[in-house]
Amino acid sequence: MSSDTTSAVRGPVITAWSAVSPFGIGRSAFAEGMHEGGETAVPIDPEQWKVPDERARLVPGFSPREVLGRKGTRSMDRVTGLAVSAVGALLDDAERNRLVATGERGAIVLGTTTGSAQSMMDFTRDSLTGEQPYFVDPAQMPNTVMNCAAGQCAIWHRIQGPNATIAGGRLAGLLALNYARRLLGADRAKAVLCGSAEEYSNERAWLEWHTRGAEEHPGLLGEGAGMLLLEPAEDVDDAHVLAEVLAVESGVFGDGGLPQVLDACLRRAMDRAGVDPSQVWVASPCSAGDSLGEQERAVLTGMFGAGALEPLANTALFGEASAASVSLQIASVLALAERRTDVAGRVAVITAVERDGGAGCALLRLR
Repeated sequence: MSSDTTSAVRGPVITAWSAVSPFGIGRSAFAEGMHEGGETAVPIDPEQWKVPDERARLVPGFSPREVLGRKGTRSMDRVTGLAVSAVGALLDDAERNRLVATGERGAIVLGTTTGSAQSMMDFTRDSLTGEQPYFVDPAQMPNTVMNCAAGQCAIWHRIQGPNATIAGGRLAGLLALNYARRLLGADRAKAVLCGSAEEYSNERAWLEWHTRGAEEHPGLLGEGAGMLLLEPAEDVDDAHVLAEVLAVESGVFGDGGLPQVLDACLRRAMDRAGVDPSQVWVASPCSAGDSLGEQERAVLTGMFGAGALEPLANTALFGEASAASVSLQIASVLALAERRTDVAGRVAVITAVERDGGAGCALLRLR
């Protein structure tokens, strides 16, 4: 089963990007971290985190108040802070970005897993353990809804167009990218800030710990947010174009069906985009450390060769980033392409797989 996501002859284009990751905040920090490599895993501070993990790949020194200031952050949860910071970093990177992406012409689409599991469970716990069920902090209530982060991004940065939150775990960034394409295709917006975010928290760490099977060996949990600026190709001077979105495809699989479904997604995407495997420069899997990740890499190797996976070996450094994975994968491709002079016109393949049965891919043509 697959989604009907036929790509237009000329897809929307990516004109800017930014990221908040274990490398730091902003495009420059991410690009430098991907280039230099190095260790991003840090020991867990037991005073701050009550988790089963000994190490994780965290955004260094991050807290909403430290990064965004005291005003408006007293009740802000971590995933909202990550998303707001990523949007702010993109808008501040160039004067043009803020001009085209804010106000009535701008929209935001944010991918997530569930929003903030920490906020939801804290609020529920307070209601159940307090003297009365309604003895809760009302300022925490907005954090419990899935679209809180996207809403705060719009409020903080004055984005007045469509505002959407897409849930999908590791596929969230792909689903958000496809939704953003549709907004532009329907002329509901002139520019879309499109990305995804995931926080590290006590509750997320325990949920991952308790729901993984004995045979699953995921990498260290990570966190972060990636953000792209998407615009219609016909509205943008070629000098601003980083990549064109050629196709986005997704499908679902049952037991043992991932290789066939992912293979079919890739072939549909290439067929609709008019791309041959020989045109693919790089393929980026979602770095899942479980058996699904192994199958994902095997499909990509079989279709494009092992060499296509080698340029982005450092993507493991941002960890098992769940909803943030695809956006950080795309950021990795764009960061690497900035340092290369031989990839213009070549194609990058982004894939993701989710243990709930989702698989998908995106094809980007680099400029």
